[in-house]
Amino acid sequence: MREWDADLLARAAGASLVHRPGDGAEPSEPPGPVGVSIDSRAVGPGELFVGLVGEHADGGEYAAQALQAGAWGVLAAPEHALAVAAIAQATGVGGSSGDGVVLAHSDPLAGLQSLARAWLDECKGAGAKVVAITGSTGKTSTKDILAALLGPHLRTVASPENFNTEIGMALAILAAPAGTEAVVLELAMRGAGQIAQLTEIAQPDVGVIVNVGPVHLELLGTLEAIAAAKAELIAGLQPGATAIVPADEPLLEPYLREDVHTVTFGPGGDVQPADSRPDGRALIRCGGEEIALKASFGQAYNLRNLLAAVAAARALGVTPGGEVTVRFSALRGERVRLGENIVLIDDCYNANPMSMRAAIDDLAGTATGRRVAVLGDMLELGPEELRYHREIGAHAARCSVDVLVTVGPLAAEMAGEFAREGEGEVHSVPDAPAAAELLAQRLAPGDTVLVKGSRGVGLERVGEALLARDEAHAPPTAHTPPTAPAQVHAIPDGPQAGRR
Repeated sequence: MREWDADLLARAAGASLVHRPGDGAEPSEPPGPVGVSIDSRAVGPGELFVGLVGEHADGGEYAAQALQAGAWGVLAAPEHALAVAAIAQATGVGGSSGDGVVLAHSDPLAGLQSLARAWLDECKGAGAKVVAITGSTGKTSTKDILAALLGPHLRTVASPENFNTEIGMALAILAAPAGTEAVVLELAMRGAGQIAQLTEIAQPDVGVIVNVGPVHLELLGTLEAIAAAKAELIAGLQPGATAIVPADEPLLEPYLREDVHTVTFGPGGDVQPADSRPDGRALIRCGGEEIALKASFGQAYNLRNLLAAVAAARALGVTPGGEVTVRFSALRGERVRLGENIVLIDDCYNANPMSMRAAIDDLAGTATGRRVAVLGDMLELGPEELRYHREIGAHAARCSVDVLVTVGPLAAEMAGEFAREGEGEVHSVPDAPAAAELLAQRLAPGDTVLVKGSRGVGLERVGEALLARDEAHAPPTAHTPPTAPAQVHAIPDGPQAGRR
C-alpha cells in the first residue's frame, strides 16, 4: 500500500478522511503506509494503526498514542477519530510528531477487512494467485509446507503463525508486498458462516480442505455439520477455481461443484504417495507423473499434508522437486533435543482426537528410548467428550506409551483406559505447573516427551519448564540468537487469540 495516498486508502476501507497532515502540504515520502498494525504498543513508524474493539480494550482509545509513535495514520471509530483529529490539528500541523492521516469508520474491523480485500484485488490484478487452506487439523502445517514448496518458484507470502481469523487473515493479506506472486492463507472456523466470510475476503484461486474431524463439536454438534462448515470454502470459490480435498472423505462429496476443478489427495487420489526411494526421498504420483521430494520432516501426518501442498502447488503451475526444508509454526510438533539425550516434541498449540492420535503414533514410531506422553484436555468436543478422552487413553496404551501424564479433568479420563489396556506408568495432575514438576522428577536419559493438549490448558508451560531446566544444567556457551522472521502485529489477548 506504499503507493496509496490517503484518499485512495479511505475509499478502499470505506472510511471517511477526517484529517490529513500538514494542511495538504506535499509529502516528502511515498504517500501510503508501509504496513498495518492493530497494537498501539508495537506500531512502527509509517504504519497505519487500526483501532479495533477487543475483548479487553478499545484500540481506538490509543489512536493518539499511535500517532505519537510515528504511525502514518489511524483508522478508528468516529468518536475516537474526531478526537484525535482535533488534537492533530491543534498540535501537529506541519508534519510534526503526533500528526498523521485520520480515518473514521463506524466498524473499524469491517474497514480493515475492506482494506485487505482491496489490496488483495490489486495484487491479483498484477498476477498474484491466492490459496486458502482450512481443515480440522494440520492446516497450519500444510500452509507452512506449501509456502516452502512455492518459495523457490514464486514470490510467496503466507499467513504467519495462526493469523487465520477475520482479523488475522486481513493482517496477513496486508503484509503482502507489491509484486507478490502467491498468497497462502489459512482459514479458521469456530462456527457456521465464518469460513464463508473469510472466503469472501480472500477470493481464492485454490481452496484446500485438509480433513474433516471432531473439532468444535460443542458448537456444531455433528461431523456432518463440521463438513458443511469446511465446505463453505468450496461454495465460495469462483467458477474455474480448484478445490483440493481428501480422497477418502465422503462427507465432502455433496459439496463438490461441476464448475470447480476438483483434485483429490491421499491413497487412491489424484495426488497420492508412491514408494520411497532408498535415499529417503518421498515419491508422489500426480497422474502419470512422479515427483521426488526430500522433506525435512518425517511424521506420517505431515507427509499426508505434503500431498495436499503438492496438489495446491501444481494447481498454481509449480512442480516442486528436490529438498523441501520447512520451518513449521511454533508449538506444532517442534522437536527439541535437550541434555541427556532427551527429546521434547512440543505440539501443544491445540488438540483434537485426530491430531492427538497422530501425535501419539509419531511418538511411538520415532522414540528410541522411553515414550513419555503429557496429554491435556481436548476442549469443545461436546456431549461425547469423555468417550473421546477414554479412546485416546486406550490408543496410547496400544502404542506402548511407557509413561502417561494426563493434565486436567477431562484428560484424567484417559488414565483409566490406559491402565486397563497397557502396562505403562500413569499419573494424573490438575494443571501444567503440576505436570512440569512431575516431569522434573520422572524424566530419565534417552526419554522422548510428547506434550500436547488444547490451547486453553496452557501446556506450553511444560515445554518452557523443560527448556529452562535444561538451560540451567547446560554449560555456558556463546550464543547468537537467530534472526527473527518478519511478523505482523496483533493484540496477544484480542479477538485473534484462541481461534482455529
